[in-house]
Amino acid sequence: MLKRKYLFVTALIILMVAGFTATSLTSYFVARESLSSSISNQMLPLTSDNIYSEIQRDLLRPILISSVMASDTFVRDWALSGEEDAERIIAYLNEIQSQYDTITAFYVSDETRQYYHPSGILREVSSDDPQDAWYFRVRAMREDYEINIDTDTADASRVSIFINYKVQDYDGRYIGATGVGLSVQAVTQLIDTYQERYDRTIYFVDRQGNVTLTGRGYQGPNRLQERENFSLHATQILSSPSTSLEIADNVGTHSYLNSRLVPEFDWYLIVEQSNAASEQRLDNTLINNLALSGAIMILVLLAAHFTLRSYQSRLEQMATTDQLTGVANRHLFESIFEHMSKSLPRYARPVSLITIDIDHFKQVNDTHGHNAGDMVLQSVATVIKENIRDSDSLCRWGGEEFVLLLDHCTADEALILAGKIGIAVKNHGVAIGRQTILVTLSMGVTQYHIGEPLDRMIARADAALYEAKESGRDRVVLAN
Repeated sequence: MLKRKYLFVTALIILMVAGFTATSLTSYFVARESLSSSISNQMLPLTSDNIYSEIQRDLLRPILISSVMASDTFVRDWALSGEEDAERIIAYLNEIQSQYDTITAFYVSDETRQYYHPSGILREVSSDDPQDAWYFRVRAMREDYEINIDTDTADASRVSIFINYKVQDYDGRYIGATGVGLSVQAVTQLIDTYQERYDRTIYFVDRQGNVTLTGRGYQGPNRLQERENFSLHATQILSSPSTSLEIADNVGTHSYLNSRLVPEFDWYLIVEQSNAASEQRLDNTLINNLALSGAIMILVLLAAHFTLRSYQSRLEQMATTDQLTGVANRHLFESIFEHMSKSLPRYARPVSLITIDIDHFKQVNDTHGHNAGDMVLQSVATVIKENIRDSDSLCRWGGEEFVLLLDHCTADEALILAGKIGIAVKNHGVAIGRQTILVTLSMGVTQYHIGEPLDRMIARADAALYEAKESGRDRVVLAN
């Protein structure tokens, strides 16, 4: 469903961009006929919005990678278990770096302050060391992550773009920071591409006006304030989120400048181009067309987004959730199992499964009616959810049968949990009018064998469940 949404939005963007570009190009070529030969071979000008959107696109993927790392049960469980065997987290970081082609991946523990890296334990971060200020800033911030440009701890000669993501335990307590690093070379190459394509000067400056990142061949000053007759313009640029200026120097040469604050870097993106009077006419016409087109496109995309989000949310809930009990349905459960089974060869851990059947459920329906049966199903699902972890997956497998998948759980532990659930359900009555219905559960427990399919594991647990039924119900049996 999500893939279809992205395909639809992508197609919509392509159609709108194609339509708006065709309209802008038509206007451009009509105006071009009245311009001098000095601009006859130029292409459409580049705006800072184009570059900003490219930067955001490049940053989205590493943000998602860091988010997955921060919520990975392996990372949290390894940290919470006392950080035993550092080679495990080092191997994990090395796998992230290799799989996603980042220049680095890291985890910093709040308990030991160790800086884990694919190459090993680099150092111990300290609040007294200025180069570790980023960690304590992340530790104190409210947001889940930040994007920071800083010197790489693993290579002091390299400046990198870091995604610093907070890691929290299962109770929401901060336990460390993780994330990945990207080379600023990607942004530099983007600047070079746009400069060559559109013949414009593009660079970044910080809030003090210092030039921080440029493309090849940049020959301007190192500070905005050092440009001739530019002190007032520099103040305006550095005090506004976005600015468009027309600047004239002492010899009468005009240039057009557009600035935009990139909040992810806390830098200003500056785009400049020298223009003759005839070029300004073309630029102004084109900019107006693009601005109108951009506004229309934003309105259309917003309308499409809110419409699709509403439908998608409802469809996803219908497709993955049992409507009666609110727990996962078989389709979602099979996806969860598939994801879990693929991770086990890399991160071995015990996984167990419990099949649960409500005893004499047909008698409940026959005696009290199907509405009462539905209430019993809802009550049993509620009691089970109250006695399991957030990381456990409960599914209504069909009729009065439920399936419970337990990650990081041995068969013996699952057996104990099943007994606890059975007692809780037995003691939890369902009020039907003036009557209270008490039900019991029969359960089969088994542990996952790496490489086996879901149906084989279910069959083994069902065999144990059948044995529990044959032995008198209201009990738990461990599969052979």
